[in-house]
Amino acid sequence: MNFDALRQLLQQWATAGYLPEALAYGFVVNALLAGLMIGPVLGGLGTLVVVKRFAFFSEAVGHAALTGVAIGILLGEPYTGPYGSLFGYCLLFGLLLNFLRNRTGLSPDTLIGVFLSVSLALGASLLLMLAGKINVHILENVLFGSVLTVSAQDLLVLGVVALLVLGLALPLYNRIMLASFNPQLAAVRGVAVKTLDYLFVVLVTLVTVAAVKVIGAILVGALLVIPAAAARLVSQSLKGFFCLAVLIATLSTLLGILLPIMFDLPVPSGAAIILVAGLCFALAALARALVPHLQGNPA
Repeated sequence: MNFDALRQLLQQWATAGYLPEALAYGFVVNALLAGLMIGPVLGGLGTLVVVKRFAFFSEAVGHAALTGVAIGILLGEPYTGPYGSLFGYCLLFGLLLNFLRNRTGLSPDTLIGVFLSVSLALGASLLLMLAGKINVHILENVLFGSVLTVSAQDLLVLGVVALLVLGLALPLYNRIMLASFNPQLAAVRGVAVKTLDYLFVVLVTLVTVAAVKVIGAILVGALLVIPAAAARLVSQSLKGFFCLAVLIATLSTLLGILLPIMFDLPVPSGAAIILVAGLCFALAALARALVPHLQGNPA
């Protein structure tokens, strides 16, 4: 993936007046390229998150990323991209949580609450230990996202994760959806429900961690849930549900990145993205209330 060549081409077109002036800046192009990779993947995967009722899980993984960053800095990883600790800690967090969910009698929200509380306590403790070594703005970028910090390395990581997730999720999408709707029926039809459950946890974790740079640890889970929730309100088929969720997530990401830059608004990119997605949800809810034939959707 030659991101440098593509970025330079877009910058040249913006300088020549063929594209918006904001695209003349390299960091804006980087952020939009990241959004084009993040949006469709989060939107598509979000449909499964909503159907499986995994919204709280995705939020927990996003918050766990903060602890992963703290561990990475403590171990000497570069604070601009501690990907080893980020992916390692969050994958361990998600897999262990799912393992205990299948082995204990506790409800999923109870287990997630326990894991999230312990993880945040650990992260807060480590960050206090590191307070004198790191810039506080780094933590703000991790928490709320920042278009200024998206680098070529981040784009490469996002590209690899996006391709991996699409390569695994698309061929198995119908099976995962069936297992989400009716695990018993899926098992009777020969679907490996537990294996797909673990695979789904891994995919959600990978995408969540990869998107932290743009959307932020606190808000990344929301972009998995809000576009899919909005699409579910007005969709009349599973195909429409999937396509509309992808469209809303992608538009929300791109507009959330561009609008603060174009209008010079002091709003973090992650917050702007979620506000746009929230507006889409509000419009979908209004349409659902006003249009009679939208009252019964199959998704």
